[in-house]
Amino acid sequence: MSNLTGKRAFVTGGSRGIGAAIVRQFAANGADVAIGYERSATAAQALVDELKKLGRNALAVQMDAADPASVKKAVDEAAAGLGGLDILVNNAGILWVGPIETMTLENVNDHLNVNIRAVVVASQAALAHLSDGGRIISTGSNLALRVPGPGMSLYSLSKAALIGWTKGLARDVGSRGITVNIVHPGSTDTDMNPANNPNSDNQRARMAIPRFAEPKDVASVFAYLASPEARSVTGAEFTVDGGANA
Repeated sequence: MSNLTGKRAFVTGGSRGIGAAIVRQFAANGADVAIGYERSATAAQALVDELKKLGRNALAVQMDAADPASVKKAVDEAAAGLGGLDILVNNAGILWVGPIETMTLENVNDHLNVNIRAVVVASQAALAHLSDGGRIISTGSNLALRVPGPGMSLYSLSKAALIGWTKGLARDVGSRGITVNIVHPGSTDTDMNPANNPNSDNQRARMAIPRFAEPKDVASVFAYLASPEARSVTGAEFTVDGGANA
């Protein structure tokens, strides 16, 4: 198990799905965690209570990922509440799927603002608080690497942009021993993409291991990248998709 004892992490989009699994994994491994949320205040607070029962310092931080000022404020609030910051996980994101003919400029701006700009703003804000040897990890998507069908071009664009950001930022902050990596989940059993959804059989058909991942399967990769064992891993991509992109 990756040892995160004494580490302080902020996980955006941390109240549900993969984000909540990352929060739980970090806490189980010894970290104190700030949980970023937009609307799920009840779920975020329940997760805070859960972590406090483990003896961890935890707090919920409201954040509108589409608003740069809100993103920076949330990072600063998380660092203040935890007494510093060692790990930032950029997990908040949105997904629009549909025919290109129906895509609106609002759809485009939403994806650029939430899936890309918020990551840039949060990362920059976190660098003012991150200890040397800190960690920045972003949630990408296996759809950034391979698009298996129509309707996903906008989402794929936004997640592919994070690959370049990850590699460039890794160069920018490497002198401080800060690592920057990206994890690409595939089909994962969450409320956004449940394993019994109408398209789930098509998703499984593309996998080498034909089953949806559980959120904890993805969270374990984040925990490794956040750990001391991954100190030489930076600018790298990790795909967790059952071999769908193999």
